[in-house]
Amino acid sequence: MQSSPAKSGYLFVAGAVLIWSGFVLVSRIGGTSVLNAFDITALRFGVASLVLLPLWLFWKRVPLLNTKMLSLALSGGIGYSVTVYFAFKHAPAAHGAVLISGLLPFFVPLMAFVVLREPLRRNLRIALPVIAVGVICLGVDIFSRSENTLPGDLLLIASSLLWALYTILAKRSGYGAWETAIGGALLSAFIFLPVYVVLLPKAIITAPLNDILLQGLYQGVVVAVIAMVFYMAAMTRLGPARTGACMALVPAVAGIGASLILGEPLNAWLISGLLATSAGAWLGAR
Repeated sequence: MQSSPAKSGYLFVAGAVLIWSGFVLVSRIGGTSVLNAFDITALRFGVASLVLLPLWLFWKRVPLLNTKMLSLALSGGIGYSVTVYFAFKHAPAAHGAVLISGLLPFFVPLMAFVVLREPLRRNLRIALPVIAVGVICLGVDIFSRSENTLPGDLLLIASSLLWALYTILAKRSGYGAWETAIGGALLSAFIFLPVYVVLLPKAIITAPLNDILLQGLYQGVVVAVIAMVFYMAAMTRLGPARTGACMALVPAVAGIGASLILGEPLNAWLISGLLATSAGAWLGAR
């Protein structure tokens, strides 16, 4: 019999897996809408700042104007958001499932080695070849398609790199989960929204209200706030190893959702890529 904390931990991590899988699907929906990447980024940080600003004012007065928080806002905040939303203008959701979540177990230790000089873990010797098999399968799928998804796929790889860098910078910053989420989102909003309003192209005026609400609420509330709460609750109950292994389900769940919900075709190469990257991510998180 599992203890009550373990049971609740698995419920929290299941919620986090579903939300992060849904992020891939909702971002692809945004990519096929009239909204551009700058619109979705503005909705993400605009809505998130409305939710998190009261927490900053009355609960967690984390300092915003320092180099640590600036690096978090520019990497995992603005940089990641703009890149990944541009990527989904050109690449299907199933490719995002492989190239974002599937490559993270490779990119995170790579960034840890480059930034923190941490040695590579032994289990990566098994995990990385498995992930490589998944990426090769995806490559066969990419070049067998009639449409050119390569620009979007390259941006998806860049997105995974940026999120890995953000992960390492957040670890080095010494901030807790709430401080990182609140400070990063607020500073991203303060930097990006004025630039968006004054300088960047906007299609939000012509977008249907349903698209605006979906992207604003999901990206700004569900992903930026709820997913973080679920993930940290799972971490405290299950520990990082078991939580990370469970999060390795994201590529497979997102890929299945891309087929069932978005109607994207899944051929044998793409299915093999999703399974291999999920297996590699699980091995890398052990």
